[in-house]
Amino acid sequence: MNKKQPRQRGEYFEGIAADFLQRQGLIILARNFACRQGEIDLICQHGASCDIKSSTTLPTLVFVEVKYRQYTHYGGAISAIPVAKQRKLRYTAQYYMVRHGINENYTPCRFDVIAIEGSSDNIQWITNAF
Repeated sequence: MNKKQPRQRGEYFEGIAADFLQRQGLIILARNFACRQGEIDLICQHGASCDIKSSTTLPTLVFVEVKYRQYTHYGGAISAIPVAKQRKLRYTAQYYMVRHGINENYTPCRFDVIAIEGSSDNIQWITNAF
């Protein structure tokens, strides 16, 4: 990994986060979903059913922001998600749901953060982060 190229670094740590979430039982539905409103690093499903449009079960749709910080001098990875970024993530999530025909009234959703600080094995998973 070339540490000077942010895009490659981001993809590397998003891959680590995706592997971590899959080991926790989540299903990865999309990576780097982007629209005019913004980008969501990972979109996952958490729950027993594999079909998020199913009416018999209600799996949770999880929008995940992945943050990496080599050092924690300035508050660490979790502090790198200001309110404006959270607003963009919400708009992007709404767009994702509309685009995929997902009814937000019948689909539980949450926003999680995967914070990786220092080495790639120092992963903190914050559910319902905002």
